[in-house]
Amino acid sequence: MNADQIADVLGTLASAGVLALVAVVGLRLLAPARFADLRSVLLGSGLALAAVVAMVAMLGSLWFSEGAHFPPCRLCWFQRIAMYPLAVLLPVAAWRDDRSIRPYALILVGLGLAVSTWHNLIETFPSLDTGACDTTNPCTVRWVEGLGFWTIPRLAFVAFCLIAAALLIDRPPEEEP
Repeated sequence: MNADQIADVLGTLASAGVLALVAVVGLRLLAPARFADLRSVLLGSGLALAAVVAMVAMLGSLWFSEGAHFPPCRLCWFQRIAMYPLAVLLPVAAWRDDRSIRPYALILVGLGLAVSTWHNLIETFPSLDTGACDTTNPCTVRWVEGLGFWTIPRLAFVAFCLIAAALLIDRPPEEEP
């Protein structure tokens, strides 16, 4: 498979993930009873879902850099610093059913989301770049556009959102704020 085909596959997964996020938020806002039912069904599988998303994101980013030979930009490296530990720790936590990892994982997700948000902004609006990115490998380069929309930073953003949602939904009711 070439880079565009991989981007299309990952873009399809990201599109499904966005639809799932919209459905979850819609249920939470419009049908709290149904949202509670969904949480009951998902209870105990959030760590595993988050682990799968983190591993797919890690493998996808590695494929783009090692398989397609796209050099990661500075912001991509920072996103990897947040994602790669999740791809190792979440599967172990899921296997051990260790929910105590949730706050630590959410910190990594939050940091990754912050970087990813900025990366998406400067990719979309290059004039926002203050020169912090490498001029020989700028953060504004769009190596691929899966399904005509999904760039690597957009895929990372959705992955961080999906991991956060899986970790937050899979909370026992006694942990509610």
